[in-house]
Amino acid sequence: MSLFNIKTDRSKYPQPDADGKLQIDLDSHKYVKLWQGPNHPGVTGNMAIELTLAGDEIVEAKTHVGYLHRGFEKLIERRLFIQGMQTSIRMCVAEPDSNEYVYCACVEELSGIEIPEMARWIRTLILEMARLQALLRVVPGQGGTFALGVGVQWGVYMRELILDRFEELTGGRIYHMFMTPGGVRGLLPYGFKKRMEENLQEIDKFIVRIDNLMYSNSVFKRRAVDVAVIDPSWVDKYGIVGPVARSAGFNRDVRKDYPYLVYDQLDFEPMVMHHSDIYNRSRTRWHDLIMTVDLIRQILAKMPEKGEFKAETPNVLHWRIPKGETYVRSEASRGEYGLYMVTDGSDKPRRINLRGPSYNHAIALLEDLLVGANISDVAAIMVSLQTCPPEIER
Repeated sequence: MSLFNIKTDRSKYPQPDADGKLQIDLDSHKYVKLWQGPNHPGVTGNMAIELTLAGDEIVEAKTHVGYLHRGFEKLIERRLFIQGMQTSIRMCVAEPDSNEYVYCACVEELSGIEIPEMARWIRTLILEMARLQALLRVVPGQGGTFALGVGVQWGVYMRELILDRFEELTGGRIYHMFMTPGGVRGLLPYGFKKRMEENLQEIDKFIVRIDNLMYSNSVFKRRAVDVAVIDPSWVDKYGIVGPVARSAGFNRDVRKDYPYLVYDQLDFEPMVMHHSDIYNRSRTRWHDLIMTVDLIRQILAKMPEKGEFKAETPNVLHWRIPKGETYVRSEASRGEYGLYMVTDGSDKPRRINLRGPSYNHAIALLEDLLVGANISDVAAIMVSLQTCPPEIER
């Protein structure tokens, strides 16, 4: 139950007209129009929510994007296949490696290229490291929406440890571009596994501390339990995926449902809950954090010590791919993340289309989920859906 559960007279609220639109007369002074974002600590990036309030309760919400660089798909369609890598990763800054993988996998599938076994293991490691650093932001970030800022600071430090390993492996902290059509750019540096294990031990301690700070905290529970509940019937209706779907009782994970890379050689079981409120959505991601740490340890223990890491590919400046189409999906920290690519025999993609969770979660779902919520819960509801605005403005 929300901390601000106040009984209101809904007979005075706006009623829909014949077209289903609410009849909101701002001149009546019964309602207030308020914008949250795009420059606001309570939004998950460069987007804004146009709120119509009756008192402090939301009666209508509209998501607005367009504050960020756009047109990623069309930019890729006008560039060589090797040049598209640098653009694809910008479609989600928070977890760019998912874009690397689906783009490379599309090019490889349409070209008939099989990547070496070593490259499959390293790609899986990179994807799980990317998931880990993303979860180290969003899990304590949920507590931050309820003024538990110390968890956010802990998470920033833990994420920096993983970014150190990314920098050691790839040379970059945010954008890595270590995957390339045909495989990866190199092997793990000497001593990498030892340093990663040291970082994971620090993160193990953080997981326990964040459990005490958030999920055993009565204030967090009062603000998060039974707030913004997603009805299970909404999951297919809105195209809900990832932790948001699993918290509603749907066991959906691309790594399990459509295994790729070496996930079929790893032992893991995603957490499923049966009441998708803010608390359980956050709790599901906390379990994902534990599972991701374990997966990284499994990968480092099972992967070969050496081997070929890149298949032979054509000259990247004159690479023409035969006519065809494909869709490659992966499981990002937010859920199913897929790329549709069409080629026409030229040196550039004919069509690129990204399928990311944020479009469904931050527009269709969020607009309905906010109706009836208290304005103080807007930031918490947004963060609980883990949206990424560049993914919408692609």
